[in-house]
Amino acid sequence: MRRKTKLIHGGISEDPATGAVSFPIYQVSTYKQEGVGGHKGFEYSRTGNPTRNALEELIKDLEGGEAGFAFGSGMAAMTAVMMLFNSGDHVILTDDVYGGSFRVMTKVLNRLGIDSTFVDTTDLENIKREIRANTKAIHLETPTNPLLKITDIKAVAKLAKEHNLLTIVDNTFSTPYWQNPIELGADIVLHSATKYLGGHSDVVAGLAVVNSKELAEELHFIQNSTGGILGPQDSWLLIRGMRTLGIRLEEMESNTAAIVAFLQGHSAVKKVFYPGLETHPNHELAKRQTRGFGGMVSFDVGSAENADRLLSKVKYFTLAESLGAVESLISVPARMTHASIPAERRAELGITDGLVRISVGLEDIEDLLEDLAQALE
Repeated sequence: MRRKTKLIHGGISEDPATGAVSFPIYQVSTYKQEGVGGHKGFEYSRTGNPTRNALEELIKDLEGGEAGFAFGSGMAAMTAVMMLFNSGDHVILTDDVYGGSFRVMTKVLNRLGIDSTFVDTTDLENIKREIRANTKAIHLETPTNPLLKITDIKAVAKLAKEHNLLTIVDNTFSTPYWQNPIELGADIVLHSATKYLGGHSDVVAGLAVVNSKELAEELHFIQNSTGGILGPQDSWLLIRGMRTLGIRLEEMESNTAAIVAFLQGHSAVKKVFYPGLETHPNHELAKRQTRGFGGMVSFDVGSAENADRLLSKVKYFTLAESLGAVESLISVPARMTHASIPAERRAELGITDGLVRISVGLEDIEDLLEDLAQALE
């Protein structure tokens, strides 16, 4: 199956019990058994639910993995994956990472003895220097949030295998429509499915896909034991959103290309961050590794004051956290999504107070361009 067809017909695309072409919401907690252990595949909805199972099968097919898992949020998915490790283990992560990922590693999982180091993973030598005897995994975010740096997944996965490490890739920004990390050698793929996969700002969810039966058994044990599952209603919403992922992403990328060209030529914009630009340091890698450059753009307007003036004037860009929805969103990472990262660390990374991040939606491109033009005046 090709990509758009797989979005529609992947996973369990209809209910085998009734033939319903929209898989039903099984709003149920427990299931009748004919005898002890004599169930029909489901016994308790923390362990497994038909609607959640249909979603997990769909993301498994889209990412080309062994098994998929649905959680109550992207952070719940990441936390469950980190529970594969033990106290005393060490994980290397991309430096320019989502603020919530930084927070959970440095403020929560560190209490359990899981150590972490953040490096610029676009340079393989940085990773090599940080590999220790107790290192167990390399966690990549590519493209990164919010500076849109690109890491070579294939090269990192090769290095990881040489040292018997797992490669984990956060694929939220690219989605399986543009990028498939498992095909490039990754062991685990993560998604904040709240974003592009859901796509309509109406569901909070996280997904994980693993590439082996062993990891599938371990992660299912953790999912069932800790219980951070996605409910059937949200699972159904997510399936519905994912069916239109391809056409949404293609239109968003078209809109984004026009906005990037506009921003580059505007005197109020100091710098534009977008992997589709030939001037982007990882542009050629992005062309090889992905099938599309995505709908996320960051640009620097020079100061927090300039950013605030911009935010006060836009009409069609909604000031809000999150991304990947049908409506265009705008935010200031230093004071919103990445506020949990210390100011001195943000400065080192280049996440300035004047950095603005936009998630380009499906509005008419002329309206979006006019809106940015009047707001930047």
